Amino acid sequence: PPQGTRGVGAAAARASRWGGYTDYLETANDDVCLLVQVESRVALENLEAICAVEGVHGIFIGPADLAASMGHRGHPEHPEVQQAIEKAIRTIVASGKAAGTLTGDAKLARHYLELGATFVAVGLDLTLLARATRGLANDFGLGALSAPPASGASPY
Repeated sequence: PPQGTRGVGAAAARASRWGGYTDYLETANDDVCLLVQVESRVALENLEAICAVEGVHGIFIGPADLAASMGHRGHPEHPEVQQAIEKAIRTIVASGKAAGTLTGDAKLARHYLELGATFVAVGLDLTLLARATRGLANDFGLGALSAPPASGASPY
């Protein structure tokens, strides 16, 4: 502690190039980037304390779970959620840590970057795969299979 305990078996694992880095156990922590997720109202209330934790390099704000925690499940675009995300980005940036979040909206992604976010995920592997699969189904005349489900909004 506070960095945890690294198992010595890691010296023979992929991260050490199967034992190729002979000083892996002594140097591994220098190459690790620790990002923590803030996805609840309680976490937001403790954001300054989270930012102050030594060894944490950045904070990722999870908009979907945060929205649910704030009573806006399925609606991370809700103004209250967006205000909270913007405030969180400013707090994280002011602490000197990397700030990040997720959105499928390009305009909103640019806005987060303008606020100082270091990284913004703009797509998810599952949604990209689903979109491509629907496109292929449509190309082969299976349009009914390519339509997204009618119910439930997706924040992604």
